[in-house]
Parts: sequence; C-alpha cells; structure tokens
Amino acid sequence: MIKVFHYFIPNILLANMNYSRILKSAFDTYFNAPVDVWDQFVEYCEFVTFGKDEIIKHQNTTEHFFYFIIKGSAGVFLWKENNFVCLDFAFDHHFCSDFMSFFTNQPTPLQVVALENCEMLRISASNYNILTQTTVGSSIRIIAAEVAFANKQQQQIELLTKKAIERYEILLQKFPDIYNRIAQNHIASYLGITPQSLSRIRRQPK
Repeated sequence: MIKVFHYFIPNILLANMNYSRILKSAFDTYFNAPVDVWDQFVEYCEFVTFGKDEIIKHQNTTEHFFYFIIKGSAGVFLWKENNFVCLDFAFDHHFCSDFMSFFTNQPTPLQVVALENCEMLRISASNYNILTQTTVGSSIRIIAAEVAFANKQQQQIELLTKKAIERYEILLQKFPDIYNRIAQNHIASYLGITPQSLSRIRRQPK
C-alpha cells in the first residue's frame, strides 16, 4: 500500500506564488474581480496535495472543504449497483468539492477522488463562511453556485437528449486531452455507457 504524504504551505507564503492570479484568470469569465479580492481569498486557504486514486472525501461523510485545483484532476463518484459511477470531472483551474454536502453541512453518498496527482488550494467551511460575509465574497459565492447549477443542468440535458456519440464529442470539445489523463472506464461511466461501447465509438471513422 502506497502511503501518500500531504504537505501544507503557511498562508503567509501563498500570496507570493501567483495563486491569486490563477484564481482571477479562472473566474474572470463569470466575475471580473480585482486581484486583491483573490489575494484575500488565498489568505483563507491552505495548499494540499493528493496522490492519484487517493480519496479526497469519502462517501457517507460530510464535506468540510472547498477545493481549487491548481494542477491535476478529480472526479465525483456515486456507488450504484456494486460499482462507482462517475458523475463529474474537475481539471486544472476549476473548483472541486462535494458541493451538496459542503453547502448543507450534511453527509452524502458522494465520493471525491483524485484521478491524477493533484496540487490544490482548499478553504475550510468555517473560513469560507467568514469570507462570504463580505460583499465581494458573497458575490463570488452566488456566482459560483449559479455556474455549478447551470453546468450540471446542461450535463443532465445532454445525458437525456443526446446520443452517446454526441455526448462523447461534446466531452472531447470540453477536454481535448482527457484520454491522456483519465481512465477509460471513468470516461465511459461519465457518459453513461459501457467501456466496450466507448471503445466502439472511438474506433468509428471521424
């Protein structure tokens, strides 16, 4: 069994590592806040790492952290019919968490797993609540929730209205290098098809 060691960087050092500008760049499409807003956000965070396949948040537990992926990828999974089903992916410069558990402070059956070696910033629920008491922090919280909700509904629409090959093509448009980073069985699970069906789709001529 491989033991993974996490390491932390004191908050005073985080501001000097350009994390504020990475956060600003990732969020500018939705809310163009000045970089000092993100400096304040980073002050409430800590730097953590996870090894590939390490569980970030276990099923049937309460999520206590909100993560921003600096480098790597993670997946959200649900146990169904003796297997974990992949519900969502998150990649570099995206937020990641069991959002339902985080915002309700209740346990859920969802599990969050590192799909690659990951470097992340994380903010605790208590620090997040302190930060979002400010005017700008409140705006960030609302916009983040709105974006997450819209993205999840779009995913559900695609799952119910698109053919498997169409969902596959949409996924490749969003994440062109996904096959270099994510196991095929997780991709198939996310698309709602078997790995065998995914292999057949991939073999079809473009």
